[in-house]
This record gives sequence, structure tokens and C-alpha cells, in this order.
Amino acid sequence: MGVRPATVADLARHHPDPAAIAVRCGDRALTYDELDRAADRFAAALRAAGLRPGARVAYLGLESVDYYATLLGCARAGTVLVPINFRLTPTEIDYILTDSGAAMLLSDAGQREALGELAIPVVLADDLPRWYGYYPDAAPGHAVRPGDAVVQLYTSGTTGLPKGVVLAHRSFFAVRDALADAGLDWIDWRPGDSGLIGIPGFHVGGLWWAIQGFAAGAAMVAMPRFDSGTAVRLVAELGVTTICVVPSMLRLMLDEPADPAALASVRKVVYGGSPIPEALLRTAIERLGCEFAQIYGLTETGNTAICLPPDAHRPGSPLLRAAGRAYPGFGVEIIDADGAVLPAGEVGEIRLRTPGHMLEYWRNPVATADTLRDGWIHTGDAGYLDGDGYLFLCDRLEDLIIVAGENIYPAEIENVLAAHPAVADAAVIGRPDERFGERVHAVIALRPDAVATARDLFEFCRDRLAAFKIPSRFDFVDRIPRNPSGKILRRELRDRH
Repeated sequence: MGVRPATVADLARHHPDPAAIAVRCGDRALTYDELDRAADRFAAALRAAGLRPGARVAYLGLESVDYYATLLGCARAGTVLVPINFRLTPTEIDYILTDSGAAMLLSDAGQREALGELAIPVVLADDLPRWYGYYPDAAPGHAVRPGDAVVQLYTSGTTGLPKGVVLAHRSFFAVRDALADAGLDWIDWRPGDSGLIGIPGFHVGGLWWAIQGFAAGAAMVAMPRFDSGTAVRLVAELGVTTICVVPSMLRLMLDEPADPAALASVRKVVYGGSPIPEALLRTAIERLGCEFAQIYGLTETGNTAICLPPDAHRPGSPLLRAAGRAYPGFGVEIIDADGAVLPAGEVGEIRLRTPGHMLEYWRNPVATADTLRDGWIHTGDAGYLDGDGYLFLCDRLEDLIIVAGENIYPAEIENVLAAHPAVADAAVIGRPDERFGERVHAVIALRPDAVATARDLFEFCRDRLAAFKIPSRFDFVDRIPRNPSGKILRRELRDRH
């Protein structure tokens, strides 16, 4: 684009072709000029409503072009956008509204009706264009700095109550700047690129990806909610060149009975959010024949801090099991329970150093101090580094299963089970056992019309896993519960099974 935006507020302002499409969603589209003007009008509407810089604006609804006008408008007004997962229950939503201290709610009509009485102003999503369209598109006078807060994203709450992760503008540009300054094209954009936003915008991955596209001047394609058939159709009809998805989305897209050439325009797939089964990755590489980049990080790191670059995605390479290596200027270490750095090959907690790290957990200094220490984000994930600095994930530390003193990481077993031709998805949890402390329990979702018994899967594992790692029980379900980023909801499985 010529000008490298440094804040979300700067997005859409300097596109060389203002008439180029910025974002499509459903039957609507905004050009870069229209998105720029809509952002200014939105900022003016917030000021007229009495919202000062730092105020929280909650968004509860499906993806739309107005969602991205909201994002840029909040940034220009200095307010902080709080996107809320529309799949949450009214109780969970009420918790986030209360915890964030939201001064305003932008909501779909159905979601608003389920919430009951609220003490803050509400603007219905269908009314958004009329609400902010009334105001002039003069640029707001508020000065925005890269270190200012811009969004507050809530953790999934898989280990307790959700926490509000406050991210600054810089969090969304740190990776871009690191790659550009090092001359690397791990995640690159080219003239004429269009990007599919597969991950929802209330998740850091979807928000980050959309901002990367806008910063590069690409045409971004969103969906009100992800649907694999719609995603494949949009790629084919619009000639989408880059997509960002979680592994479960990639699997669903590959399973669509579409024309084999439907995804031919895709030149790069960026994937992350949860570990990818090696069998799925190999299938994707063979089927699509394009470049792949894996990203790993947390909401707390501003999305990605680790990348497995395209040149590591070679069939047969042992690096296909890796999450990747740190971006230039970023850092990754493995530490033990006492905080000592471990040598290559030893499993411990992953900690990440990134210029994109969170500012804080909102109004939670104790949790902030526990996670963000001396500039390092302590992830709670387990993994190890090889001699070349590539990171290999094991699992969440709290998901570790200990059988007769042996440490077992569920992801290893899930990868094996996912390679069985009848298995669509698999999750592994630990269950109490009087004799061995814990035992391994597998929960399996089979492919449509596929048949496999517990005995079949046991025999399949016996040739691929040590005896103490083989599940002692297999339960079959219609689907494995996952959050929007693709992570298995193990707590739900433990409660259910």
C-alpha cells in the first residue's frame, strides 16, 4: 500500500485505489473509501453518545461488513472493542458485559432479546448503518498511539472464568513488521490478493487475520458464520488466494464434495489455533498443492508468536510435527516448574517473548503478574525445542495424564487416532484409576458411514503407541466439543464422561 499502517485506526486510509473492495460479507461489500468513511462516522457516533477514549464497546453478533466498520471506528475514537462469542449463554454474556464495564452494546436482535434488561445503551446490528450513517465522515481529532488499548478479548474460560485480554494496536502489527524487516515471506501479501476470514472475529485469530489483510490492501471475504460449503464456494467464485483457518475447518473444507478445482486459486493456507493431526496436514498438502504456514500463539501474545514457514512443509519432513520457530526478534524458551530454562529435547512449560504481548488481564493484576513476567508470556502449554529452535507442542500442562508415573500428553494419542481412516475427530482425557492413578480414555467421532469398533481402534493403536499410552476405553459420540479456535473442551468431556 506504500504507507505501512501502525495502528488499527490507520487502516483503510491510504489505499492506492479507494474504489477497491475492502471487505465482503453476505450480500454486502465496502470499498476502502467506504470503509474509511464508515469508520469516521462510527467514531463520530460514539463521541455523540458520550463515550470517551478508553470506554468499552461490546459487539455481540454475526460477522458483517459493519463489524469491521465498528472495529476501525472504535479505534479512531480511542474506545476499546469487546467482541463477544455469540455462541455463549446469556449468563456467560452477562458476565463479560459486567466484567468489561461495557458502556454500550451492539447486538443482533435475537441475542439482545435473550439478555433481558440491561443498564447500558443497545444498538441493534441491523440498525448500525443508519445509526452511524447519520454522522459526518470528518476525521476524528483523537490521537491514537501504537501502545494504546484497542480490543479486549475474553479467554475461552476452559480453565475457569474468562479473563479480558487487553491488546494494544501494536499487537496486530508486530509479526508483519518482524517479517518485513527480516525480508521473510512466511506470511505474505501480494498485489491482487484476497483473503478468506475463516476464524470468527470474536477470536484473536480472525481479528488478526482481517487486520493483516486490510493493512496490505487486500480484498477480505468474511462469512456471517463459518460454513465449509459456503467457504469453498466463495473461494471458487471470488478467486480467494489466502485463507486462515483452524484445523477442524480445513478438514471440513477438504471433505466438501466440491469440484476438485474449487480451491485452485488458493496460493497459501495459514492455519493454527490448535494442533493439527499430521495425517490431515499431509492430505491438505497433497490436495491443495499450495504453500502452508502454521502459526502458534495465544490471545495473550497478540495471536501468533511462532510460525512453521512454508519451506518446512515438505512431505516426509519431521518438521511437519512441529509448531514452528519464533519470528525474528521474538523468543521462545522451555522452563521447568522452578523457572529454570531446559535444554533441547526436554519437555516443560513454553514461554514466549513477543512485542505483541497483551497489556494486561482487565482489572486482574494477580493473573496478569502470573502470566506476564519480565516481558515473557507463560503459556501453560507443554512442549520442547529441538536443536534448531523448532518448537514441538505436547499439550496443556493441566491436561497431562499420569499413568503409573508415566507422563502422557493427549495430543500424541489424538494424532494416532486421527490417522485411522474411520475417525473424523478424537479427544483424549484422563480418568481416575485406583491402581494406576489415571487411565487413558478416548472419545471418538467417526466419519459419516464409517464403521470402527473399540477393538479396531485398540489394535490400530497397539502398533503405534507404547502399551501404557493406549486408551483403556473408547466412547463414540457425534462430535467432539471444541471452542471457536478449535481447542478441545476437555473439561466438558470430563464432566460428561
